[in-house]
Amino acid sequence: MDGNDMSSGGKCPVMHGGNTAMGSTVTGWWPNALNFDILHQHDVKSNPLGADFNYHDELKKLDVEALKDDLRKLMTDSQEWWPADWGSYVGMFARVAWHAAGSYRLADGRGGAGTGNQRFAPLNSWPDNVNTDKGRRLLWPIKKKYGNRVSWADLIVLSGTIAYEVAGLKTYGFAFGREDIWHPEKDTYWGDEKEWLAPSNSRYADIERPDTMANPLAAVQMGLIYVNPEGVNGQPDPMKTAAQIRETFARMAMNDEETVALTAGGHTIGKSHGNGLAENLSPDPEEADVEYQGIGWMNTKGRGVGRDTVVSGIEGAWTSDPTKWDMGYFDMLFGHEWELTKSPAGANQWKPVQIDEKDMSPDVEDPSIKTMPMMTDADMAMKVDPVYNEICQKFIADPEYFSETFARAWFKLTHRDMGPKACYRGPDVPNEDLIWQDPIPAGPVNYDIGHLKTKIAESGLSLSDMVATAWDSARTFRGSDKRGGANGARIRLAPQKDWPGNEPDRLAKVLAVLEPLAAEAGASIADTIVLAGNVGVEMATKAAGHDVTVPFEPGRGDATDEMTDADSFEPLEPLADGFRNWEKDEFVVSPEEMLLDRAQLMGLTAHETTCLLGGMRVMGANHGGSDLGVFTDNVGALTQDFFVNLTDMGNTWVPVEDKMVYEIRDRVSGNVKWKASRVDLVFGSNSILRAYAEVYAQDDNAGKFVKDFVAAWTKVMNADRFDLVS
Repeated sequence: MDGNDMSSGGKCPVMHGGNTAMGSTVTGWWPNALNFDILHQHDVKSNPLGADFNYHDELKKLDVEALKDDLRKLMTDSQEWWPADWGSYVGMFARVAWHAAGSYRLADGRGGAGTGNQRFAPLNSWPDNVNTDKGRRLLWPIKKKYGNRVSWADLIVLSGTIAYEVAGLKTYGFAFGREDIWHPEKDTYWGDEKEWLAPSNSRYADIERPDTMANPLAAVQMGLIYVNPEGVNGQPDPMKTAAQIRETFARMAMNDEETVALTAGGHTIGKSHGNGLAENLSPDPEEADVEYQGIGWMNTKGRGVGRDTVVSGIEGAWTSDPTKWDMGYFDMLFGHEWELTKSPAGANQWKPVQIDEKDMSPDVEDPSIKTMPMMTDADMAMKVDPVYNEICQKFIADPEYFSETFARAWFKLTHRDMGPKACYRGPDVPNEDLIWQDPIPAGPVNYDIGHLKTKIAESGLSLSDMVATAWDSARTFRGSDKRGGANGARIRLAPQKDWPGNEPDRLAKVLAVLEPLAAEAGASIADTIVLAGNVGVEMATKAAGHDVTVPFEPGRGDATDEMTDADSFEPLEPLADGFRNWEKDEFVVSPEEMLLDRAQLMGLTAHETTCLLGGMRVMGANHGGSDLGVFTDNVGALTQDFFVNLTDMGNTWVPVEDKMVYEIRDRVSGNVKWKASRVDLVFGSNSILRAYAEVYAQDDNAGKFVKDFVAAWTKVMNADRFDLVS
């Protein structure tokens, strides 16, 4: 047969399914293998704007008022291809922004609107995000016009804020500064269900107890951002739905009053769409074929727009005037009795038992035609739950208070994952410091750093105490929502001072030494903690035969208890820290997987993770002084010993405690040389980590190891220094 014969599918030079088929990736063939993609998911090579691009510089060129004016015009500039309900897009853009921000969760800080990730799978194709693709297409001409001066992430959130302004709300403010990502955050864990909207029972230890939902999840089902609007697992029961709402919104950092304000304010404008059959829709954007050009859920039968639009399957508006900010939601909900019914799409919803035609909602295409309003099970929860009902009555009695509370809650919803105010840009940033922004005062910079380092070195603190305390202070940083870190020195405040991972007794001893030194030098405690860690690292490099000065930037401030929402800091508690060889408890997730999760939140790459862990071991910085993984006879010196001895084939590795502790034995004599954890040994067993470990074990890389460790250490210590970013 001719070697160029393409008559057989097997001769085709293209690897069919090479990007998607099961088994085409390492994790496909070996599903239990560690997946390092999460550490490199935003590699600079994916960014088309180049390494020199600085979004904050581009923002300085942005004509903010012109942009806002263009968005105001867009709100009533109905497009024939996707006509606006009642000639207004305010409901559309409020929803697009809401559903971008609403994926945020407090447990790990992931999700949210801060990266523009709604443009990519899976979020762009979640059932709950149906037709948000139309909103982004409507925004495209504006994005095209302003180009690099505004990110998609900022534009999406701003469009929702302007929508409420156009509807008549006095908004609280807006901050630019969200930088776009360029490919999906595909390794974020959204649940283990294999189908959209699968029954949520698997997410709970007990479906009757919403607080048993598995962490870090917040939404009740795969493909939703909050709760199922039809009821728990689609079964109407407003009281049960209220319990799920309370837990879900709490996991998104909202209290009861904010929850009611957001629910009522979100349903004051716009409508739900279910005037048709879902089976007539084309596939979601990610599944749709090329002719759809990234647009999904198009109706393949009939018009599919205007009054015939299908989105959630629930059909109807909540108020009599759905493009206006008013008290209409409360008037409708509390002015009528309600009964269960079905939408034309077959969804469960509630309708008034009796209503005057004048109080009904206008048809989206012909306002002279009146249509039946509706409420979802989530709306009915606001009425039947005693606490939610009481808050509703408070809002009804004081409409201005309702508007102010919603405006603040909307600002929090859309800015929660941006981090501190140092990350905010633009003319509309509110002056007020809000406790959920984790405010930190500016710290002193004009003090004698050299003198303070000398005092620290002479203080009697051990190298391991200095390094461990600085590390514990900094390791809480989460790049996901830019919370935590060493700035603020919150390690000395509740709840951090009492976390088991911070070794409270040792921490108190170290702080008792460092705090007077900080006061004497005129430095912040936050700076002094980091500087002490740097002193420890410099001592370790010197002991290894290197003369290195660890970079240091003064200016950290000290937060107070009054500046700290202690409850919201509870989720930042490390449950494990592989860098210090510690776990709070045994978990279903392996220690090595928890190490990768921690490293990703801290913004570390695989080789930085490797370098830091090996260095922490030889410096003796393990939690509680544990000897696990301390593969050296020269503890306190920043040597390559961890990697050299890990990769030494003169050793054998033997599990002794249910494969959680291992002995490193001499292959010939059988003598035990060291002990190790799974986290230690994964750097020799995993092919990717071993490749990095071998680099740091090479005879010619002693200097490189020290250089790389210092760079990675400095990155961790400065991860939250947004005041240093231009």
